Amino acid sequence: MKKICLYFEIHQIVHLKRYRFFDIGTDHYYYDDYENERSVNDTVERSYMPALNTIGKMIEENGDFFKVAFSLSGVGIEQLEVHAPQVLEKLQELNQTGCVEFLAEPYSHGLSSLKDEECFAAEVKKQCKKIKEYFGKKPTVLRNSSLIYSDDIGMQAAQMGFKGMLTEGAKHVLGWKSPHYVYHCPMAPNLKLLLRDITLSDDISLRFSNTSWEGYPLFADNYIGRIAEMPEEEQVVNIFMELSALGIAQPLSSNILDFIHALPVCAKQKGVAFATPSEVFDSTNSVGELCVPDTLSWMDEERDVSCWLGNPMQREAFEKLYSVAERVRIANDPRINVDWDYLQASNNFRFMTTKPSNVGLDRGIYSSPFDAFTNYMNILGDFITRVNDLYPPEIDNDQLNSLLTTIKNEGDEIMMKDQEIQRLQAKIEKIEAENDKLREKYEGKEADAPAKKTAAKKEPAKKAPAKRAPRKKAEQKADEAL
Repeated sequence: MKKICLYFEIHQIVHLKRYRFFDIGTDHYYYDDYENERSVNDTVERSYMPALNTIGKMIEENGDFFKVAFSLSGVGIEQLEVHAPQVLEKLQELNQTGCVEFLAEPYSHGLSSLKDEECFAAEVKKQCKKIKEYFGKKPTVLRNSSLIYSDDIGMQAAQMGFKGMLTEGAKHVLGWKSPHYVYHCPMAPNLKLLLRDITLSDDISLRFSNTSWEGYPLFADNYIGRIAEMPEEEQVVNIFMELSALGIAQPLSSNILDFIHALPVCAKQKGVAFATPSEVFDSTNSVGELCVPDTLSWMDEERDVSCWLGNPMQREAFEKLYSVAERVRIANDPRINVDWDYLQASNNFRFMTTKPSNVGLDRGIYSSPFDAFTNYMNILGDFITRVNDLYPPEIDNDQLNSLLTTIKNEGDEIMMKDQEIQRLQAKIEKIEAENDKLREKYEGKEADAPAKKTAAKKEPAKKAPAKRAPRKKAEQKADEAL
């Protein structure tokens, strides 16, 4: 039976405020709170809540026949916690049905996998912890930011313990192969791969409401029919998109949610099922390795990383940001860590792109790529100064790491000694309490002793009757003579 693997991404951009050169060193807050609140609430109202409510109805009406997967960036969760907690509550409600899987991804929705392995691993670990806090289960499948993938990234994902990854079914990688099979990483055969069907995914996320598209209007029965008519051996169809496609990219007035709602009913009629990524990996063997020596993604026609790192401005900002990655990791300052997550987000580099795109790009407050670059570099200049101010810049990273390791070890030793002191104090208190009980018991016996003596004087023991002394033999004879 053919299976549809349906997946949605949830991520919220953290908008930076206008930050000028003269603000460096005086203003350490970089964010446009008003725009962040406005954009989150707008997306939630027009997309997230209507879409999630529809998915909830689909699960309610179809039971465990319908399955769906989500991934949430850590910074996206933080924005929802502040401005729209009802979205997280709805996701928790869907999670209780057992028909939803939550995937891992980098916490910042950034590009650390392209530059720093330790940073990438730390981000994924941090996001997995966040997902487990909300949904009670650690993710077993990884989805990198914008489906970024290469053989090297796949090997690192396997080393982190993931059973599989999602990525793009790019034509220049697949060649004659079909995206409707399970593949594996050549450098880590245990890591399975699911490849996005570009055409079927973009028919929904990009073209659904386009009246000039030759496939308009798109109906659920025709859409499922195309899947059912695929060759019998092609068993997995992967439809991946952003959740905001339902309501933002494709407005609610286009009846996009009615289309989504009808998919399970039409699938049942055509003998097509739904499955989560983990279920597919557990039940389906790989048909072969997929070699991806160069990095790919789901962005633009090129399906590469050029939309983030395609021009000198983007590369300069990227290199400067990650020049302090090790120092940030070593210092581990809470306030610095928050800014580090937000400054890594891929949209900061996307706003600097100079390449044309078939997908509209809203640069927000920026009038041009150079304007976005200038504003970001001003903020980055202040951020790097703060990182260096934590410890003298003259101390290189190795020395700093050694110093902080020594401090940490000494702190651990002090903590252990404090715990030993507390243990001994508790033991002393226990001994003293036992001594007090014994003392009270002894003093109670001493108090009873005088009372017994007084009672003995009042009731003296009775004397036994005196015995008569034996008479002498002479006296006895005299008596007998008389």
